[in-house]
Formats: sequence, structure tokens, C-alpha cells
Amino acid sequence: MPDLLLELRSEEIPAQMQRKAAGDLRKLVTDALVEAGLTYEGAREYWTPRRLTLDIRGLNARSADQREERKGPRVDANEKAIEGFLRGAGLASIAEAHVHSDQKKGDFYVAHIVKPGRAAEEIIAEVMPGIIRNFPWPKSMRSGAASARPGALRWVRPLQTILCTFGPENEETQVIPFEVDGIVASNVTAGHRFHAPEPFTVRRFADYAEKLERAFVVLDADRRKDMILHDARDLAFASGLDLVEDEGLLEEVSGLVEWPQVLMGSFEESYLAIPAEIIRLTIKTNQKCFVTRPQGADAGTLSNRFILVANIAAKDGGAEIVHGNGKVVRARLSDAQHFWTRDQGNLPDLDTLKPSAEKFALDLKKPLDQRMAKLDALNVTFHAKLGTQGERVARIRALAAKLAPVTGADLQLVDRAAVLAKADLRTEAVNEFPELQGVMGRKYALLQGEPGPVAAAIEDHWKPNGPSDRLPEDAVGLTIALADKLDTLTGFWAIDEKPTGSKDPYALRRAALGVIRMILERKVRLPLLSVAEDPDLLSFFHDRLKVYLRDLGARHDIIDAVLTSDADDLLLVARRAEALTAFITSEDGKNLLAGTKRATQLLAAEEKKGAVLSGTVDPALFTLEAEKALHAAVVAASADAAKAVAMEDFRSAMEALSMLRVPVDRFFDDVLVNDENPAIRANRLGLLGQIRAATGTVADFSKIVG
Repeated sequence: MPDLLLELRSEEIPAQMQRKAAGDLRKLVTDALVEAGLTYEGAREYWTPRRLTLDIRGLNARSADQREERKGPRVDANEKAIEGFLRGAGLASIAEAHVHSDQKKGDFYVAHIVKPGRAAEEIIAEVMPGIIRNFPWPKSMRSGAASARPGALRWVRPLQTILCTFGPENEETQVIPFEVDGIVASNVTAGHRFHAPEPFTVRRFADYAEKLERAFVVLDADRRKDMILHDARDLAFASGLDLVEDEGLLEEVSGLVEWPQVLMGSFEESYLAIPAEIIRLTIKTNQKCFVTRPQGADAGTLSNRFILVANIAAKDGGAEIVHGNGKVVRARLSDAQHFWTRDQGNLPDLDTLKPSAEKFALDLKKPLDQRMAKLDALNVTFHAKLGTQGERVARIRALAAKLAPVTGADLQLVDRAAVLAKADLRTEAVNEFPELQGVMGRKYALLQGEPGPVAAAIEDHWKPNGPSDRLPEDAVGLTIALADKLDTLTGFWAIDEKPTGSKDPYALRRAALGVIRMILERKVRLPLLSVAEDPDLLSFFHDRLKVYLRDLGARHDIIDAVLTSDADDLLLVARRAEALTAFITSEDGKNLLAGTKRATQLLAAEEKKGAVLSGTVDPALFTLEAEKALHAAVVAASADAAKAVAMEDFRSAMEALSMLRVPVDRFFDDVLVNDENPAIRANRLGLLGQIRAATGTVADFSKIVG
């Protein structure tokens, strides 16, 4: 079966767009071919900075014939109706139609229309121009002389050539003829911009990939990543260093080069006095280079060597490239050193900051306190409807004071951490590298002599920043982090800025998940309604809790069974779910579930008919031994379960209730609930209601599947 090779070669495609664009190309082309009636065995996309490539294997040479039956008028219809039918069906005369019979409708004409399949070449040539013209680039541009015409091609960077060949594996291929804005598809491409810019012809994918490799282009992005990573590790190791690996940077750099050449540069050791985080971000952000550390050193220790990836195998071994990159790195590190030094000095307008300092009990002799006072004095807006950053810090401070007894944190340390948590937003280092907020605050706090828990809390109050991020280190950080996220959530709920669908511009789902993780993983007993009075917000927490527990393997029906609409102690909900999950698969659990379901299903049926259950049961109305036995069992089991629930021993509560199985089964075997005597009937329903009430203290067993 034939294969299709497609390449769209252009000027440099931004690295962050390449992987998605190649995937979009594969989906758009294969979807269009399948829609046109073709099938294929497999498809794989490739990308480099200058090309998107698609290799489709085992494509049908021709689409299948399509057969359609088109119903026409009755055979005795008037002439105009028959003429219209013939025109619509494409028949020359009524003799080409078939007559079908129906007992109710009589005889009528039917056209058997056969649309012959089309050659794959024809289909490809038809669909490709539209795919290229309407390609979903996030950003695109017009270029060249044709750009002045209406409807001119827009591409991420100027499109240079289109390669499109088709043919069987062991036979000659052909070029699929189509053109887009004067660019005619061919079997010609070119290699590396500098090492092999001359055009060359190709036939199919194997030939194409081999010739590209000879033309200094590594087509497979994952292979380029692997080459860069291993060469960088080896180069660092040879110098007695370890590479500081960065998957995001590796992905980006592999999208900047077609022929990766890994080199090592250096900078003056004096710059190592700058925090490692600043050095790493400076070199990564400005030069797309990797940093290194001495072998066996911790994450906070770097060396003065960096790894760069060039796109040229230079004749001088890369000396000039290393020199040029080193000059830029030194200039950027000089700027970073300037930021670091200035952030530790005094601000020039301390007198104007005294009112803010008094408001937050700040010490204007300390640089970080000055920055917090400046943040407040400038009235920096947090959100138009939620006030300034200073007002937000005041709210977090007040909320943290309420939370400290719950988390067991030292109130004095919590207060100090709360007022300094946002101070580094006014530092030059964070202004240059926003990713370092919190990290720099911790460093500046330690430099001015703050206690370790306060400094750690400044960094940790941003955490956890996602499902895999670590939690705050101690109770002080945990308190500030909870206060920060709860203030965010309650504030945006108050102004009705809630997540909708896939849109969550203020990352409120992430904030709620962070609160849930801190509560559950650090075992915090926090009644959420005490800080989040909005029932909608509590419902939002419930939705996030369900996602969190399901990700941990909890069954959805068990979560529903223990989660009531007013449950605001999420740790208690999680403990109930954990205990129920373990219990429900045991023999006692199966007994409890079976017995309870019989009772609740009968009650639900009666309530649906309008029956009103009595809240009490009169033992004097019992006429059978099974009633008396069940009542005694319910009273005993309820008391035992209530004691266990009070002690939050849900497993023991369930075990106590499981003793109801035998008397419940005997009750249903011996007793007719719907007795002719209304009083007896109501009393028996009330007894079943007591079973439902007793088990309801642990979970709603009616929601459990099975």
C-alpha cells in the first residue's frame, strides 16, 4: 500500500509551538483523508525549527465506491415530479430507475446511485491547500509579494517549500500536484540553513530522513533531546561537574536547533555569591543555557560553568560561540548582582513609609520590612474589586491569627510571617524574575535575622502550587498558606468571579486543591464554614475533594455516601471514606449493606407513595418476636455506633451496625410490613426508619453500588 510524505518548510517556528503544530498537522490531514473515504495503517509527525513533517504509512490507493438508494415518487406520479426525481438522482431516463413495492404506499421509483471512489492522489491534492491555509497557528503572518492580495496565506513564519510525495514502498513515488499562494508542491527540500542549504530531491520517508541527516538535520525531536541531554551530562562529568537538568529547557532548546552541538562556557566565580536560583533563571531565561554544580553538591550550590547548545558545528570548535555567550551571561549576571545588592539596602524614602510601618508593626531598619511598607504605601492593586495588596495582607494576617490555634502554630511567628509574606513583590529580583516570589523573600528574611519558621513561611505560603508540589514545611507556613488561599477563594466568590467550564483565570481550582491537600495530608481539623460562609464555595470544595479522592483511588459512590451537602470538616469526610472503603468489602460490610438496602428501598417506595414516617416506635405495638428482636438490636447497635462516631472510630461504628443483618433478615422473613392495621404498619415503617437513621450517622448506604 502507498505511503504519503508531507513536509512544510519555513523560516524558524517558535520552539513552544512546534510539538503542538506537528500534532495538529497529523490530525488535520488524517481526519480529512478518512472523511474522504481513505484508510491508513499508521501516521507519525516530526518537527524541527524549520519544518513540520508527516509520514503516513499504508494509505489506500483509492477510496471505496459509495452506494446510495434515493427514494423517488410513486410510479403514477405526474410528469413534473418524475422529472425532478431524475434530475436530482442524475438519471438520464426513468428506465434507469428501479421500482420498489410497499403494501401501504404502493409502487414507487428508487434510484440506485453509485459514486465511484477517487484516487488518493486526487483527494490529497484537494484537501491539502485548505489545511495549509487554515492551519491553527496561535500567531501567524503574511509575507512576500503575495501578502498584499486579499486572502493571502498566513503562516507562523514565511512558508518556503511544500514537499508532498506518494507511492508504494518499492516503486517510484510521484509528487502530488497542488499549490498554495504560488508555492507549488514538489519532491524537493533543503537541509541545514548553513551547513547544507542546497536543495535536494527525495522519494519517500526513509530516503528523506537519511538525506536530511547527511544534510545536518536531525529530524526526530526526541532524538535531538536525547543527544543534547547525554552530551551535556558527559561534558559536565568530564569537568568534574553534574548537569542541573531541566526538562522544560531541554524541550525548548531541542526546538531551537536542527544539528545540536553541546558546548561549555564559564563566568567569574565571584558571581556565585548571587543566589543559585537567580543565576539559574538568568542563564536559562536570557541565553537558554543549562547550569552545572560540583559533583555531589546540593541543589543550592552551582559551579561557574554553564552548558550551551549551538546549531552549528563551528570550525574553531565553538570557541567564538562560547565567547559570545559568555559575554552575554556575564552582563546578565552583573545585572542580577545589582538587583541582589540593592534589595539588601535601604529605600530612599523611608519617612513616607512610617504610616504603613505602624499599621503592620514593621521595623524600617530592616530592608524586607521597608519593601512591605512600600507595597502598602503605593496602594498596589491586587484586584479592582478586592482592594490593594496592603489590604489583602491585612486580611491574611487576621485570618492567619484565627487559624493558628487550629494548626498549632506559634501566633507571634504567624503574625510576623503574615506581614512579610508579600514583601518581596517590591524587590528588584522578583520584579525581574516573578518565578522567584517567595524564594527571594525567604533569603532576604534570613539575611535580616528573621526566625527560620518565619523565613520558611514566606516561601511556603505559595505552596502547594499544584498536585505534585510539596506542602509547607511546618505549622507556621501551613497557617499562612491556608490563610492566603482561603482569602483568595472567599474574595473571588464574594465578587462572583468563579471558574466557569475550562476557564479559571485566577487559578481558584488550584487554590482549593491546595487547601484540601494541606487539610488532609497534614490532618488539620478546620471547619470550612467558619472561614468560607458561602454555601457555593463549600460546594466547590466538595467538587475538588471528590476529584482529589478519586485520584487516590476512592470509589465515587463511597465518596457520595459519606459527603453531605453541609460537611465542612473535610478531614472527617476523608476518614469516613477511608473507613467505608476498607469495611464495605469485608463480610460484615456486605451484611450491613445488604440489610440496610432492604430497609431503605422499602422506605423509599412508601415515601414515594406519600407515607409519613413516625419519628418514634412503640414497643407495645409489636406482635411478633422478629419485631422485638430487631428493635432491641437497633437500640443496642445505635448506641454503640453513636459512641464510636463520637470518638471518630468509624470502623467500629460500622462493625456495630453490621450486627443488624441477622435481625433485619429475620424481620423481612417473618413480618409483613404493610399490615392491615394502620398503627402497626406505621410502627413497623418507623422501625425501618430507625435502621436508616442509625446507619446514616456513618454513611448514606443507599448511594453505594452493589
